[in-house]
Amino acid sequence: MNPSLPTPHQLYLLLGANLGDCAGTFRRAATLVARRVGAVVAQSAHYQTAPWGVTDQPAYLNQVLWVETHLSPLAVLAQTQAIEAELGRVRAEKWGARLIDVDLLFYDDLVLDSPTLTIPHPLLHERRFTLAPLSELNPDLWHPLLNQSVGTLLATCPDPGAVVKVLTTSR
Repeated sequence: MNPSLPTPHQLYLLLGANLGDCAGTFRRAATLVARRVGAVVAQSAHYQTAPWGVTDQPAYLNQVLWVETHLSPLAVLAQTQAIEAELGRVRAEKWGARLIDVDLLFYDDLVLDSPTLTIPHPLLHERRFTLAPLSELNPDLWHPLLNQSVGTLLATCPDPGAVVKVLTTSR
């Protein structure tokens, strides 16, 4: 480790898609995240999940990336939105079908509530499709507002949506 470099921030991103070649899009997204945001430390398995919010659409594929970054939270947001656009994301309907979605879940233990970004993600504790892959990577990750681990949040999550592991990836 180079002592002149600051310690990287621990970032967790959720990938979601239900249109096109979702697994292929995730591979491209992870490559772009590694180039533009920071080193991808680990990737969860892929999970097939029931749609949430708008339920009359195809099932989703979800995955969590654990990333070490030197970017600020707003710079991460700008990069992930650029990656979404490059991969074909069109924002047509809230919670609607999409080619790719990249959500910022956690950035260290930062609590941020701005007009453009809220960290931790404000709905992650209500979404089994987020908690399952996140818990796979780090069940002891602590939610700084709810004062519970991700593993505990998953165990007590009220979301009845189906979440099925479909592909294990190398870490």
